[in-house]
Amino acid sequence: MSIKFTKAEGLSNDFVMLDCESAAQSDEIKSKTHLLCDRRRGIGADGVICVLPPSKDGSDYRMRIFNADGSEAEMCGNGVRCFGEYLRATGRNVEKVRIDTLAGLIELEFAGADERGGQYRVNMGPPRFSPADIPVIPVDLNDADFVMKEVTALDRTFLVTAVSMGNPHAVIFNDELDDELVLGYGPAIQKTAFFPKGVNVEFVKVLSSNEVKMRVYERGCGETQACGTGACAVVAAGIVNGKLEHDVTVHLLGGDLNISWDGYWEHPIYMTGPARVVFNGTI
Repeated sequence: MSIKFTKAEGLSNDFVMLDCESAAQSDEIKSKTHLLCDRRRGIGADGVICVLPPSKDGSDYRMRIFNADGSEAEMCGNGVRCFGEYLRATGRNVEKVRIDTLAGLIELEFAGADERGGQYRVNMGPPRFSPADIPVIPVDLNDADFVMKEVTALDRTFLVTAVSMGNPHAVIFNDELDDELVLGYGPAIQKTAFFPKGVNVEFVKVLSSNEVKMRVYERGCGETQACGTGACAVVAAGIVNGKLEHDVTVHLLGGDLNISWDGYWEHPIYMTGPARVVFNGTI
């Protein structure tokens, strides 16, 4: 089997991009994800993104994203920007595109290009804090949210704010972001009973009310250079906890994202950042 692909990256969060004609074809790709993402025997990537024809009224395309381990993710912020840049690179319109995902309809808008590639502003939808939406098992069954709740992993107890951006996030504010914290406690927090479908774990250092530094241990692929939905979850958690203002620069290992949210739970959060095509090939 020969597969034509495009490799793209958004702040070093990298993806194999493929056009698929049907859901059945994307299911076949899903079964080969771990091979395609293998950095020694395959192309190498954090995940595979399939570009599909629209399946719902009001959408222009459908996106399916598979993590490096073959599991399917609901949504990916860096991935959706790469989706837009792939469309642009293949000659399709990206001025304003509506993309159907497992997390719902995502609106993507081309915001220009620079030396980093295409710039995209994405309506990521509203952050959700209800335990059932994340999902997270509440400490108390009457809890309407999971904000600054204690979670014990290994030998430490963390104050965690859980947020859904269509996929689950556990946000932890800390003074320092070292490897022991991220690589040691990240996977341990993922495995706690609080998160029945797993969780992306964000560790955050607040630099000012408009600036944070973040590292993320992602569900299905370990630490990555960046996470767009994670950056949105971090800003939402920071605003809810009174730590951040409404427009925030998020510094990730792979670069910066700009996140804006007015703080109203029913209103969408916006992410702006780059995406770039790296190379095309056949495997």
